[in-house]
Amino acid sequence: MIYRLPPLNALRVFEAAARHLSFKEAASELSITQAAVSHQVKSLEDYLGVELFRRSGRGVQLTEAARAALPRLRDGFDALAAAVEQIRERGEETDLAITAPPVFTARWLMPRLADFSKRNPKIEVRVVGSSKMVDAGALDTAVMAGTFDLRDDASGVEIHLGAGEYPGYRSDRLFGVSMVVVANPELGHSLKTPEDLARHMLLHDDAMDLVAHGNAWQKWLEAAGVAEQVDAAHGPHFSSNILSLEAASQKLGVALALRPLVDADIASGRLCAPFKVELRPQSAYYLVCAEVIADRPAVSAFRKWLLEQAK
Repeated sequence: MIYRLPPLNALRVFEAAARHLSFKEAASELSITQAAVSHQVKSLEDYLGVELFRRSGRGVQLTEAARAALPRLRDGFDALAAAVEQIRERGEETDLAITAPPVFTARWLMPRLADFSKRNPKIEVRVVGSSKMVDAGALDTAVMAGTFDLRDDASGVEIHLGAGEYPGYRSDRLFGVSMVVVANPELGHSLKTPEDLARHMLLHDDAMDLVAHGNAWQKWLEAAGVAEQVDAAHGPHFSSNILSLEAASQKLGVALALRPLVDADIASGRLCAPFKVELRPQSAYYLVCAEVIADRPAVSAFRKWLLEQAK
């Protein structure tokens, strides 16, 4: 529908003057001159072809036509104000769902998230850990875990460990990773060279195998030059790196981990990295979101903050 309306500014001036029954008070409310009020009212009368005010002593009175139209005009302004407020509230969108690999969430994101909340107190964050955010070997097409509906007030972003190929989505590289051996420091004292792993339990997890696109331990042992001396198939399997790292900290065996995610564990002495050998997969961590919501305020604020933290 095409709306044929007079200038909204003239209508706004008319409503103020009609409410006060005074051009002077309308001018004061709108921070304009009394002459400007008279000019706007005259232009509106000329547009409508109807007289709106009659002089009455020092003030003005509404004509019958103006008095009849004023309630509906006020309803229109109320509806317009409500619509603008709704747009403003949407502009101050406060719901943001973040889906990320469990180990990234626990070891890297959570220690920093308080800073984001402090800077953006109006944004309500919901964090979901999902192993689906680890793209198989950084080679397969990524599976986007979320569904998006433009009618939904909430926004969702995902953190992927993969190759960065996400057609139809905006992606920002956060940082690359390297795969290292970690162990409880008490156990780590007995690990002088990679060959010593033959005397210890190797802890396997599905996430590391996905990143390595195969048996992660086999790949690491090959890089260390000890694949013939150490059985890469031996040891228990876990569904996520969080579990294998916890098992390693409890001295159940030796695990593979991604740096920089375990840097804090190593710095605190909870874990140690006994060898300098690092396996560098193709994968990196990426912030991924649908293009159609990439510029939403909550998404934009989180993106800006996350890229700053990733530096």
